[in-house]
Amino acid sequence: MELTQSRTVQLLAVLLFLAAVLQPIYTVLYLHAPEANRQIIWSLEALIFVLMAAVAGSALVGAKRFTLGFSAIAFAAVLNVIQVGVGLTQFGAVGEAAKLNGDLAGIRSAVVGFSFFGYNAAKILLGLAAVVFGMGMIGEGKTGLGKIIGLAAVAVGAVAFATNACVMMLGIQGFMPRPIAGGSGVMAALLLALCLFRVGRDT
Repeated sequence: MELTQSRTVQLLAVLLFLAAVLQPIYTVLYLHAPEANRQIIWSLEALIFVLMAAVAGSALVGAKRFTLGFSAIAFAAVLNVIQVGVGLTQFGAVGEAAKLNGDLAGIRSAVVGFSFFGYNAAKILLGLAAVVFGMGMIGEGKTGLGKIIGLAAVAVGAVAFATNACVMMLGIQGFMPRPIAGGSGVMAALLLALCLFRVGRDT
């Protein structure tokens, strides 16, 4: 059975929503329960991003509109797969090695920096997608809740794009606090999911 374009976009919205919800949960556990095993959450995120890449690619091929937005989501998903993969497969091993040999601390920092580079690049793309779909909703003359969601998506998406671009270009020690960049990226993903739920039937 082949999914229609509308259902494909709706599925993409669900995947985006799930990914956006899991990230704050992981962060809360990291900050307030560092002893908790968070690998299951990260592994679930990886699966969601793999599926998101496929679904967004399918939506892009079948799209009559918003092709830039679907392309941004697809490549953001691929970058997130790489970022999560680095975290799952390398953070632990490199961290343990650095504890045993202080000379390896630089390598650990390099691995973490590479992971965050991909993380911020993905957030840039999700911010771009939020702007694209938000502007689409505003341009359609939607009123009420739809217009509010569109305006919010454009505003938050622009902030996510700008802040994550600053962090990516200046490094994780740059002047832009990473929580602002990451938080705006998560909010952009949530608003993007809401936009997709509403515009799916028109793509």
